[in-house]
Amino acid sequence: MPLLADWLLRHSVVMCLLLHSLVLMTFCFHHAATSCSKSCYCSQSEAGGKTVRCSNLRLTEIPHDIPNDTRRLYLDFNLLTGVPANAFLQLRLLKELDLSHNELAQLEPGAFKGLAGSLQFLDLSSNKLMTLNSEAFEGVHARANLTHNPWHCDCNLQNVMPHMSLEPASLAGIVCQTADPEDSRAQGSPFLLDKDLDLCAVLRKTTDVAMLVTMFGWFTMVISYLVYYVRHNQEDARRHLEYLKSLPSKQGKSEESSTISTVV
Repeated sequence: MPLLADWLLRHSVVMCLLLHSLVLMTFCFHHAATSCSKSCYCSQSEAGGKTVRCSNLRLTEIPHDIPNDTRRLYLDFNLLTGVPANAFLQLRLLKELDLSHNELAQLEPGAFKGLAGSLQFLDLSSNKLMTLNSEAFEGVHARANLTHNPWHCDCNLQNVMPHMSLEPASLAGIVCQTADPEDSRAQGSPFLLDKDLDLCAVLRKTTDVAMLVTMFGWFTMVISYLVYYVRHNQEDARRHLEYLKSLPSKQGKSEESSTISTVV
């Protein structure tokens, strides 16, 4: 009996230590996931959840330690030049994202991946965006502020529009600063408001002309080759005919020489 009691005591101590370690690790992981970013300011409200403010910190990249339970994230007035893929993948509860007043010129495919089910408002105003990549949004259906960007309206941007999952009213914030072709009516106007504007028509005409020119070039090359082939064959035929015509005379001379040799 003393041996059994001693064995149970030892194993119970080990189990307690293991359980304590497991609880401690779980607490540490939860704390790391929900604590505030080092460079940002966090506030918590029962109704709205956690708000993380990283505004005006001259950030050149998005912090990697943003808590997973963040509901509102403010990254405005920084020096961000792009949003890489999976930048907000772990923020499944994020409802509002402010990226305004940065230097954003590029949104990589998958930039807002993971936010399709939660994001309600996205602010991309006052940046350097000239075009949109529909693959950057991964089905995000949110209200967006796209104003005050140097949008370049062209056939590519017009083709992207139907594939955007943002609320249609948000796309009205795309006001063309430049356009291709330059003589179109797109400059200085909201891109989506002019229903008759077709920036792909000129491109299609240019493509058609290029195809016609290419086809004419190939046709000219084929005709030139056929003419060369016929002329070359005619020349060969003429030479061969002249050769055949010269054969009897040579044969006669050969017979005459043989006769003379025999007489002698």
